Amino acid sequence: MQDLTELLRSNPYPGRGIVVGKDCVYYWIMGRSANSRNRVFVPTEDGIRTEAHDPALLEDPSLIIYHPVRTMGDALVVTNGDQTDTIVGAGDFHRGCMAREFEPDAPNFTPRISAVVNADGSFEISILKHQESGRCLREFFCYEGADEGCGYFISTYQGDGNPLPTFAGEPVEVSLPTPEEVWAALNADNKVSLYANVAGKVTLFNKNLGD
Repeated sequence: MQDLTELLRSNPYPGRGIVVGKDCVYYWIMGRSANSRNRVFVPTEDGIRTEAHDPALLEDPSLIIYHPVRTMGDALVVTNGDQTDTIVGAGDFHRGCMAREFEPDAPNFTPRISAVVNADGSFEISILKHQESGRCLREFFCYEGADEGCGYFISTYQGDGNPLPTFAGEPVEVSLPTPEEVWAALNADNKVSLYANVAGKVTLFNKNLGD
């Protein structure tokens, strides 16, 4: 098991990230451009959505404004894009993910990462990746649950670069720090917002609001 805070401190740009553990879900967004950094998380009736902190500065909302977290019955869906709505609309995690592919942001072709957490503690994590052929590789990782203090981490990128290198391998087994420790470990220049759901208590961190 790796230390999540150490992983984040040593990586200036993991991009968007999801961590799922026992009674714990984290999701964060980061940004390098002014458009990506001009965001906040706001609560909704069934989860959260991203909004422009300053609407006058919003350039292209297509890949940055979406619902990262929504409920689906008694399950919780967490993703890095508008595939959240596709999954909830389908009522099925696998079917929703199979209907989507990586983001059309060449040359990065940012992967779509998604997770669903079921009421019994089991969960699934998915990543939709671009291949050199142009086809989409859809990977699914299914877990019966997690031990106390343990989570599974996946992000869009392995680190900074041009183009940005896509996350590779299985979700990483990590220790579960507090929400405050996760927020502090994210790169100060690039972090934007963090959603933390620990034992049903939701906390939002927004750099643009002074967090």
